[in-house]
Amino acid sequence: MLDLVFPLACPGCGRAPARERGGGPARPLCAACAGRLGPAPPAAAPAGVDAWVAPFAYRGPARELVARVKYRNVRAVVPWLAGAMVAALVESSPPAVGVVTWAPTTPEHRRRRGFDPAELLARAVARRLSLPGRAVLLREPGPPQTGLGAAERRHGPRFAPRAPAAPSVLLVDDVATTGATLAAAALALREGGARCVVALTAARTPAPG
Repeated sequence: MLDLVFPLACPGCGRAPARERGGGPARPLCAACAGRLGPAPPAAAPAGVDAWVAPFAYRGPARELVARVKYRNVRAVVPWLAGAMVAALVESSPPAVGVVTWAPTTPEHRRRRGFDPAELLARAVARRLSLPGRAVLLREPGPPQTGLGAAERRHGPRFAPRAPAAPSVLLVDDVATTGATLAAAALALREGGARCVVALTAARTPAPG
């Protein structure tokens, strides 16, 4: 019924995406625009992160898909993105993890949006992996990363452990640019007891140029 009242439009071309066989929910992308999704560019894992996996480059249709979740609360996109993230994770064969958590957004953003996009993705990923999804980190006061330049982003936000971390943790976020947020979150997880941190983001920003 939701598909009929609020139909999805492909972010790449605006057309209605094809429905899955068997009458399942429509995919967020049409087949042509799905073919335009670029793989995540190579990038070294940030400090404190043992492996960093991302299925897409943060441009074109992938950028719009993440924006629909992050800024417009289009939750119909979340299962598809989570599926792509889990597929990339399985293909990369990273170290085994025991719990899924996320890099929380600022309290101001959460109050204004009414949700945390990283948490939505993390819980969807946890369900697909049959792992517990837990809030392990607290975000300390500081400016959001959105809108900052690369040099300012590298200072990163600050996190603190809110609960003891599992020995191995899967850290989820929606998109990463410099990796500063992942590095700061990994540091807090290790302070909380984690010995292995694997990062999983929906997209990774291509290098300038």
